[in-house]
Amino acid sequence: MTVIVADTVSEDVLVLLRKTRRTNTTRVLLILAELTEQAVFRAVGCGVAGLVPRSEATPEHLVHVMETVAAGDGYMPPNLLGALMSEVGTLQENVLLPQGRHFSGLSAREIDALRLVAEGHDTEVIATKLTYSERTIKNALQGVMTRYQLRNRSHAVAFAMRQGLI
Repeated sequence: MTVIVADTVSEDVLVLLRKTRRTNTTRVLLILAELTEQAVFRAVGCGVAGLVPRSEATPEHLVHVMETVAAGDGYMPPNLLGALMSEVGTLQENVLLPQGRHFSGLSAREIDALRLVAEGHDTEVIATKLTYSERTIKNALQGVMTRYQLRNRSHAVAFAMRQGLI
């Protein structure tokens, strides 16, 4: 784990975060004197897994946060979580959805095809309903299975259901 302590998320800190992300496989915990909503957005965009205000950086709290981040979870102060969730919703609505994408990484076509697979339709019917060729539907489903290392269409449908996409 890499721990970085800074006053704010300045351009120098962003450069360091990006470099750390490119050159290391370790997770990053960022301790900031000034932890604002904007700092959270910028830090999370650079792959930071944990954020702690310096005022809360007691030894006991830091050990807890470091264990949380090392276990693969993220950490940020609860009072900033709502702002981040709101920003994620805005990105989904204004940026990804107009491009036919979702945070899941699935396109609208892939989600529609998986929904129809879940309803029991075969490739020919799915292609007709979505007005694509059978080859396009097969490629879309195969792309999902390859990208997420899913074994078959049933596994892909289960994945989409767990993600809340269908």
